[in-house]
Amino acid sequence: MATDVTHRTVEANGIRLHLAEQGEGPLVILCHGFPESWYSWRHQLAALSAAGFHVVAPDMRGYGRSDRPEAIEQYTLLHLVGDMVGLLDTLGAEQAVIAGHDWGAPVAWHAALLRPDRFRGVIGLSVPYRPRTSVVPTSVMPQRDDALFYQLYFQKPGVAEAELERDPRETILKLLFSGSGDVPRRSAGSADAVNCVLTAIMPQPMSTPTAAGMTARSVGITDPTVAPRPRWASGMSARCG
Repeated sequence: MATDVTHRTVEANGIRLHLAEQGEGPLVILCHGFPESWYSWRHQLAALSAAGFHVVAPDMRGYGRSDRPEAIEQYTLLHLVGDMVGLLDTLGAEQAVIAGHDWGAPVAWHAALLRPDRFRGVIGLSVPYRPRTSVVPTSVMPQRDDALFYQLYFQKPGVAEAELERDPRETILKLLFSGSGDVPRRSAGSADAVNCVLTAIMPQPMSTPTAAGMTARSVGITDPTVAPRPRWASGMSARCG
């Protein structure tokens, strides 16, 4: 029987994790991606609980109302997988099925890989499993004089923080809108999957990564000259969920 979504904060792996949970039955853990929160799973919470599962969607380490350790070294896959193992311990569950979307997918894959005794099933959305190789991933990511792969943009401490923290609310609105289903379908042959469609919606295009994941060095992930938010967001409440 489905119940309403409830919220609580628990201790897991030495940090506090905020959880949204619903339903009763076998445990399912849902790991969100960037730049998201538990709210990305709101529809799945209802559907899975109605199907007879106890479904839990945490704000992952560094997101939402969960703890945000300062040190970069506190965000390895071992820490993130450890959070999910610790979450099972806190919930008193021997096993769970784990699902991950976007940057949450590697957490799900590696949770199942490293602790198959605790994670009996794994679901990956948008990011397939990629085994470790002898090549450092950042060494083969593309970069040009004027642009670089978006993951490289986050490598130098302070660069992304300076941009994204300038106005966190507007940053999140822009990033979520650029990747949402509300963005019109791009025209065939366009080189930029985001800018080509946002031009018709916003006075100036955003500088979100292109279809190839490239972002301009001179601007970053979002463009501060862009209108503060898409028109549909003008009446948006301060918080969702």
